[in-house]
Amino acid sequence: MAREAPVRVFLTGANGFVGPYVYDALRSVCGDDIAIAATSKYGGPHPVFGEVGELDVTDAAAVEDAIARHRPTHVIHLAAVAAPDAAQANPSNTWRIHVDGALNVANAILDKAPDCWLVHVGSGLVYGESAKTGRPLEESTLLAPIDDYAATKAAADLALGAMSYKGLKCVRMRPFNHTGPGQTEAFAVPAFAMQIARIEAGLAAPVIRVGNLDARRDFLDARDIADTYARAVLRSRDLVPNTIFNVASGVSWRMGDILDLLLARSSVKIGVEQDPLRMRPSDLPCIVGDATRARTLLGWAPQYSFEETLTAVLDDCRARVAQA
Repeated sequence: MAREAPVRVFLTGANGFVGPYVYDALRSVCGDDIAIAATSKYGGPHPVFGEVGELDVTDAAAVEDAIARHRPTHVIHLAAVAAPDAAQANPSNTWRIHVDGALNVANAILDKAPDCWLVHVGSGLVYGESAKTGRPLEESTLLAPIDDYAATKAAADLALGAMSYKGLKCVRMRPFNHTGPGQTEAFAVPAFAMQIARIEAGLAAPVIRVGNLDARRDFLDARDIADTYARAVLRSRDLVPNTIFNVASGVSWRMGDILDLLLARSSVKIGVEQDPLRMRPSDLPCIVGDATRARTLLGWAPQYSFEETLTAVLDDCRARVAQA
């Protein structure tokens, strides 16, 4: 597919879990001649990017200066408070990063690089209460967030949608749950896997502590998530500004079944105990997304089975425990 060259992609939040996967996806989908400028709140050397520039997205002047210097053709805005629990712990900081940060990036693009496309990474959690129907969530589904993490993601999503009427070329991504090697224990799958790895290494008693195992979630491999962002860059010329994409598998996995699959891969016998501290009283029973639009307009489809992903996560956690 024809595209203008050269493509210059500016990444925010590159030091996060998904950043390196996005780098690999961009190289794979768009070709090695793509220029990628990686930034994060804390810059410095990076094993994937080589060097990550320092950029606090809540500093409007710094963001404007960075966009003016790099003159990107595309910005992939990853910078965020990654874990919902961390977002809840400091709501004011979460609103500042998710909403003010996104608006700073958008305003800088309009002012300094108006032809640039913004690929904004939101969240499938913006649908909130609407998930209680049990039906797959479409992009037109009512946004009904139930916590600060989802509310701030929804606010940024809607604000950027409104800015499209000012000329902002924005693609709004709404990724559902995703995991893979390198994710922190603030998320369920690596939390399970790290406990198993420590038990296998003799560093913990053979009991795994868990939260709500009946919740059902739509999971993807982080590589498949990153692939959609790269495809949005590649196909941006063919998209209508302000297009929204769910990024989801369309399959809901029960958390207890995910744990069982991980335990089946363990070399030791492990018991399971429920931990009241891990229970979320506002938990939505089932979240599943409809990504038909991404399949149709981006030519995207998940390439990794969730079983493959779980094996990769557990192997990564074993390696991390061995190196500790």
